[in-house]
Amino acid sequence: MKVQAVTAWAVSELAANYPKCQDLFAQHNIIRLLVSHLAFETIQEHSNYAIASNKATLIHGVVMANSNKATVKVAVEEDHQSPILHPMGNQTPNQMHNVVTNTMAMKGGAKSPQKPSNNHVRSNSQGNVKQFHHVYYQPQQSGATLKGRELEDPATKFYMKAMAARALWHLAKENSSICRSITESRALLCFAVLLEKGTDDVQFNSAMALMEITAVAARDTELRRSAFKPNSHACKLVVDQLLKIIEKADSELLIPCIKAIGNLARTFRSTETRMIAPLVKLLDDREAEVSKEAAIALTKFACTDNYLHLDHSKAIISAGGAKHLIQLVYFGEQTVQLSALVLLCYIALHIPDSEELAQAEALTVLEWASKQSYMTQDETIDALLQEAKSRLELYQSRSSRGFH
Repeated sequence: MKVQAVTAWAVSELAANYPKCQDLFAQHNIIRLLVSHLAFETIQEHSNYAIASNKATLIHGVVMANSNKATVKVAVEEDHQSPILHPMGNQTPNQMHNVVTNTMAMKGGAKSPQKPSNNHVRSNSQGNVKQFHHVYYQPQQSGATLKGRELEDPATKFYMKAMAARALWHLAKENSSICRSITESRALLCFAVLLEKGTDDVQFNSAMALMEITAVAARDTELRRSAFKPNSHACKLVVDQLLKIIEKADSELLIPCIKAIGNLARTFRSTETRMIAPLVKLLDDREAEVSKEAAIALTKFACTDNYLHLDHSKAIISAGGAKHLIQLVYFGEQTVQLSALVLLCYIALHIPDSEELAQAEALTVLEWASKQSYMTQDETIDALLQEAKSRLELYQSRSSRGFH
């Protein structure tokens, strides 16, 4: 398992630094293998996600080497006869040797390796054969079988889960097909459990994986509807854990969890507003990055693209969002100011008749912002600002004339 964990880390590094290899890994069943390690001793149904059978892996290797049907037939027939477990699969030494021999023979007349004897193994002059023996004929060890995973020490198990989650995190980034494979497994359920009960690294990597998967779902309507249905048990558990972390607001998991909830903004029903108040509270956080991400997440609830923008805008105001946004636009760091300004504009656009906005003097803030050159450099923000300001002016002038 230690070797498997380092291999999973290597997969994560390759995927992170060379995204083109994501699909290559996916083609070789990597998602199922990684989810198997996440599910092992995490959820009761983990046996459904056991590592793909060695027989299947062996046959795949034979087919990749040569598509000759006879070769595959040998592998299949001999595998069914094998009652002995070995590190490389359910193959006796003779059967494994036959499969390798047949495969090598089909590859352009390559010289077939001979079955090594004990003398060959002891001979220093037979280095290649000794290596062959080392790979294929090691005596059975309890840790080499699937059941042997249970005998690993807890630290190794958690390290394996951390690296599996890290690999899934980088494989999922901006890749819809891989995200679909992940969400069609029990990975979401695993991530929910590990966010609550995992070690620090397991929790962080699980949060980052959820952040990337939800980021893809935010853009991919089909994935969002299939993977994050409001009545989905796994989705509910994920949201519950994300909200618990947001409400505590005291860990390094906070930022990815805020982003994940924001990415899911279009999946929530109008009646489900429990995520609004904790996010609004974070607008008043001492750390600028937290306030900025909270504003960005809330913007995904309140923006025009969200079908329920009116309900969400009202919920933000009801939770006390107006005063926090006014403070951030006036006194926040520049990146925070812009994020808060965009959110304030959307709310003003959708509920310009809000008494809370009038009392907080939102119009005055928007007028002030429209005179700050760095706030109007972005044409999209400037257009949104002007439209929101016009709406507020219209409704507040009506109110002052008694037409509210």
